[in-house]
Amino acid sequence: MRTVQVGLVGFGLGGRVFHAPIISAVPGLHLAAIVERSSDSARAAYPDARIVRSVGELLSIDSIELVVVTTPNPSHLDLARLCLQAGRHVVVDKPFTTTSSEAEELVRIAKECKRLITVYQNRRWDGDFQTLRQVVKDGPLGPLVLFESHLERFRPKLKQEAWRELPKPGSGLWFDLGPHLLDQALVLFGRPESMTADLRAEREGAAVDDAFDVVLHYPRMRALIRSNLLTAVPGPRFRLNGTRGSFVKHGSDPQEEALKRGESPDQPNWSKEPAENWGTLSTSECDKLTQTRVPTAIGDYRRYYENVRDAIASGTPLDVSTEHALLMMQALELGIESSRLRCTLPFPA
Repeated sequence: MRTVQVGLVGFGLGGRVFHAPIISAVPGLHLAAIVERSSDSARAAYPDARIVRSVGELLSIDSIELVVVTTPNPSHLDLARLCLQAGRHVVVDKPFTTTSSEAEELVRIAKECKRLITVYQNRRWDGDFQTLRQVVKDGPLGPLVLFESHLERFRPKLKQEAWRELPKPGSGLWFDLGPHLLDQALVLFGRPESMTADLRAEREGAAVDDAFDVVLHYPRMRALIRSNLLTAVPGPRFRLNGTRGSFVKHGSDPQEEALKRGESPDQPNWSKEPAENWGTLSTSECDKLTQTRVPTAIGDYRRYYENVRDAIASGTPLDVSTEHALLMMQALELGIESSRLRCTLPFPA
């Protein structure tokens, strides 16, 4: 297996916590360079990587094949375009760009340059979502009528200097956590018929949306995705109802908190979830309800970068395709418009 040399643009929370440790733990990838404009924290954490101060300096390193863009959303278009035109493959942090037209431009440039571009959707490899996918595939609940997906937190205080809290393109909770929940719903159920969205600011002084309730309408079912920052006692992470029962899952995938603590995916029992957080499958047969605990699958964010490595090295299809990335951007824009008009809107064909 040949090794793909990787350059990381940005060493804030995203680059430092969600990308660099994962890239470093994937065989066949080498974190060769990191763009950090002023601080030297990357040098201490990754002494074998070359620390540079600009994207131009990064692109002057001929061995770099893949560039990962983890900067604030408004910068994604310009940085990804620059890297593609310099002949590099590109991973862009979710949501991708700030508009679907920007996303379409990057996909077009990637095709013209014969390079890969994909979006970082690591939560497809959450253990709880992998478990949910298996429940949907196995079909013990019969025809599905309702799917609920919640990412609720308690962060009542504003972060005044955080770019996500400022009224700029691509800021707010809908562009932060919405891409995760939308991606999972679209992976499970495909393109919906229509969408009803309520994006709002709930915390005092909030300048951007910090809560949303969005319904994706399918012919025989509804998918509700919800997030806010004022839930002190969270409910289920997932709920799935069908004609023969329900599946309910509490708790959160442990990988995010483990990464924030500085743990490595190489460590034993990485992402193993405690039994008390396993989901409950309740099914009815002959008017009798039976409950079964469902062990949570082992989640692993490395699977995302393993797929990117294989796509570059051997042409393996990308798990997060450009078609899906464009669909995601259309969904984000539709949610904004639905909320603005206070009505249900048809999903783009």
